[in-house]
Parts: sequence; C-alpha cells; structure tokens
Amino acid sequence: MSRFTSALSKNYILLLTVVFGGFLIFGFSENIKGPALPRMQSELKLDELQVGILLAFNSLGYLLACSFTGWLTRKAGMKLTLMLTFGSMAVSGVCIYFAANYTSLSSAYFLMYVGNGMLEIALAILAARIFIKNTGTMMNLAHFFYGLSSTFAPIIAASLMGVQVFGSALGWRGMYMLMLALSILPMLPGLFAKYAGDEQKHEDRITLKEFARDKIAWLIVVVLSFGVISELAVGGWLVNFLEKAYGWSGDASAKMLSAFFFCFMLARLVLGPVTDKIGYTRSLILLSTFSGLCSVAAIIIGEPGAFLFALAGVGIAPIYPTVMALLAKRYPNNADTAITFTVTLMGIASVIGNLAIGAITEWTKQLFAGSENSHASLVAGLQGGYLFIGACALACSVTSIILYRMLRNRNAIL
Repeated sequence: MSRFTSALSKNYILLLTVVFGGFLIFGFSENIKGPALPRMQSELKLDELQVGILLAFNSLGYLLACSFTGWLTRKAGMKLTLMLTFGSMAVSGVCIYFAANYTSLSSAYFLMYVGNGMLEIALAILAARIFIKNTGTMMNLAHFFYGLSSTFAPIIAASLMGVQVFGSALGWRGMYMLMLALSILPMLPGLFAKYAGDEQKHEDRITLKEFARDKIAWLIVVVLSFGVISELAVGGWLVNFLEKAYGWSGDASAKMLSAFFFCFMLARLVLGPVTDKIGYTRSLILLSTFSGLCSVAAIIIGEPGAFLFALAGVGIAPIYPTVMALLAKRYPNNADTAITFTVTLMGIASVIGNLAIGAITEWTKQLFAGSENSHASLVAGLQGGYLFIGACALACSVTSIILYRMLRNRNAIL
C-alpha cells in the first residue's frame, strides 16, 4: 500500500509540474506581446486597426485549437496532446523570428495561438481531472502560475529586446524565439507522467450537441467571454495606451503592465479559498464589478489614476479559474466536453472582442480627427477602446447575476 501511495504521489507531483509549468509558459507566450506590439507596429508600419485585426486573426488559431483539442485528448491521449502543444509553440517562436512582413507575422502568430489554444484546453481538462478537492483553490493556484509569468513577462520582454547579441539588439524577433523555446521544458516531466481519465468509456460522456441544450451552459459562456475579453485586452492594449496617450516610456509602460499582472497573480494566490467559501457565482459578481469600476475610473480620472489599471487585475484575475472550477463541479463526468464547449465559444467572443476594441479605437479617433490637435484625437480613440474593456468586465458582472438567479431557482448554486 505504501508503495502504491508513493507511486501515486510521485505521479501527482509530475502532473502538478506539467500543469503549473504549462501555465507558466502560457503566461509568457500570451503577455510578452505588450512591449513587442509597438515595435512590430513601427517596423511593419501598422495602424491600430491592423493591430486589432492581427490579434483577432490570431485568435482564430486559438479558436481552431479549442475546437479539436478535446477530441484529440480522447483519441490520442493527454500525453501526446501535450507534447504536440509544447512543440508547436517552440516552432512558432522560430517562425516569428523569420517573419519578414505583416502576412508572415500573422501566420507565425496564428501558429503560436494554435499552441496556446491547445495548451489552455489540455491544461484545463487535466486540472479538472486531478483537482477533485478544493477545486476553486487549486484552479486559482494553477492559474496563479499564469499570473506569475505574466507579471514578469513584460519586463523580461522589454529587457531582452535591448540585449546585444553579436553586435545587434535581440529585438522583438529574437525575444519571441528565446521565450517560446522555454515551451520545451514542461515536456520533460510530461513524458514520465501517467494520465488518468483517458480510459473513460464513450457511453459515459455526453456529446457537444446534448450539452448545448443546457441554457446554463450558454450563460456560463457569456460570463466567461466578457471576463476574458477584458482580461486579455489589457496585455495587448495597456502598453500601447500608456505610451501614446500619456507619453510614457516603453519601460515605464511595461512596469505598469507588470503591476497589473502582479495584482493579477496575488489575487489568484489569495482569493482561491475565498471563492470556495462564498461560492463561485457570488465571487464572479463581486470580482468582475470591482475590475470594471477600476478600469472605467482609470480613464475618467486620467493619468493620476493610472494605478487603477493595475488594481483592476485583482478583480479580473479569478474569473477564468473560478469558471473552470464551476464547470468541473457542475459537470464532473463531462468536464472535457464542458470545457471544450465553453472555451471554444469564448474564443469566438475573443475574436469579436479584439476586432471591436481595434474598431472602436479607430472609429473614435476618426470621430475627433477634425480637431487641429491630432494627438488629442488619438488619445480619444484609445480612451474609447479602453472604456470598452472596462464595460466588458461590468457586463461579466451583470451576466453573473443572471447566472446566480438561474442556479438559485434550480437549487444548484455553486
């Protein structure tokens, strides 16, 4: 018995290493783009709408991966799925390095987002399988590692781009290749781990078509979509906003983005037990409201209120892991189907959200373009785009209230 317990604990440690290490890599790959985007934009001469299209188009790669990763884990197993995931991310770094124009960069980003999408689904399914007790706490702890790497990703990215290698700066290309090469590291413990859950019988699962008949499942999608649009948009737009609206330096803007992810990281580390205690839906209502109010207030106050951009991370950080915990508890025997359905549709919303932010920014800028001050019109455009980010967080709160009422009517509050 002790030998079995020892083997079990060793395997559990390997699986924890894969989950925690995977989220660490995920945070780097998602959030090194903040300091890099203005340099890409300058080198390739892209306008704000093209940046929005770039992010939205590459979200399609993420969406594509979300649609087939659940199926892949059932057919090929979790181990092979994870190996393909980490490998594709490392290869995408090489492709970004050699991207010569907007089209090739978009293709390389597309591949990276395919890897990101596969990683998110695979890690979520694996976490749902192994985090049976204290699900909210463990989900938030796993996503804490995403916040940890996200905190330091902008600073590391900004620093690496200035590193001299063979007489020239590493730049955004070399930085991407180097950071994404780290994806190889979580593959090692993954090779030696055993993955429970792959043996579940087909008749024990429900199909996506059957799952789609659940109204609550659709409402959870809406809640998560608004939350994730608000969360991910910060990584892509905050640095751009601070540099162009307030004239901050690249380093100063990267530090503010890191401050956001520092708050983000601490919230996931500390608030996990709180979500288990007060309930997942109540947590979603309170936290998304706080985040939305911080983002909107930051725009209204102006530069003196810039710290509120960072503080918004406290509220938005637990949204995703708390929804994952809710799915794991509400659909314990069909977590892979629930996660695939929810995250795939969330990916569609993310594409629309990125397009909307870019379009609103450009539209508002053009609206004020008649004024003599071109900088003022740009600032107005950026403010319009960022107000939409805050509005998404508030919409997450409103839809969470509706979810709470529906679950209460069914005596199924989580």
